[in-house]
Amino acid sequence: MGTTGGGAGSTSGYRALHESAAWLDLSRRGEIKATGEDRARLLHAMCTNHVQQLTPGAGCYAFFLNAQGRILADAVILCLAGHLLLDTEPETARKLLAHIDRYIIADDVTLEDQTAELVATGVEGPLSAEVLSKAGAPLPENDFGSAAWGQRVVAKASVTGAAGYRILASAAEKDALVAELEEAGAVAASPDDARTRRLENGKPRYGDDIFDTTIPQETRQMHAVHFSKGCYLGQEIVERVRSQGHVNKLLSRFRIGGRDAPPSGAKILSGDKEAGEITSAAHSPSLGAVCALGYVRAEFIRPGATFQVNGLPAELLPGG
Repeated sequence: MGTTGGGAGSTSGYRALHESAAWLDLSRRGEIKATGEDRARLLHAMCTNHVQQLTPGAGCYAFFLNAQGRILADAVILCLAGHLLLDTEPETARKLLAHIDRYIIADDVTLEDQTAELVATGVEGPLSAEVLSKAGAPLPENDFGSAAWGQRVVAKASVTGAAGYRILASAAEKDALVAELEEAGAVAASPDDARTRRLENGKPRYGDDIFDTTIPQETRQMHAVHFSKGCYLGQEIVERVRSQGHVNKLLSRFRIGGRDAPPSGAKILSGDKEAGEITSAAHSPSLGAVCALGYVRAEFIRPGATFQVNGLPAELLPGG
């Protein structure tokens, strides 16, 4: 998934993400297995969410920070029978494993990179639950919850920000799983389809919109942060920002006129002043315009504010 230009790649897949259900190839996502008696305690001390309160079948979304409070990676953390599983972006799997491993000293924790053996497949769209039920899969009720489907795991997690699930299965099962999903009514959607849909929903992606220079409050993804969980790496910065009640810039959603998506880094202007820059954008067939995410300096985010990107009007959308 790149950071510039483009739009929906396959009409049927894009439509399915809007109107029915589509399956997404997420096999490049990183999968890190953590075992050992101290696994929950260690991960709890290293991420922004409350891992120690998780019980089998529960899960959470979390950031992993450095000591300066910058985001090194994000992950969906699933509590499964006998281990924790970290599902993360393809670009961050090795970095995240090495980061956590560096802090294992006398802890009873073993990390295993299962990216090659454990393959993720997404099922997303308004009818995703119906499709999975037809295929015979269990449906976790809570966000980031999981349920066993034989040797597979179904998690309630989405890459597009819409209703969706993630199925984790052995690499050898991938073709059979896809056949089952298509038999139940899921349509294949391309990475461009998924990217366009996530931008329409304003869902950021690490590597495209969240970086190792970003602090949690700038992302507005505060469901990743538990403010009463106790100490964790990078907490001091997060708490300082919260106590001050101010952040310099915020990730924001835009609708931009025209069909051509601006590149990552395109300047967001408020009059003749530079207000921020675009992180990712794509033309949205359903909006008839470009949908985009970008960081805007906090002083420019106010009712009635007007913006321009590449000479085109840019409307700040709700939640952004």
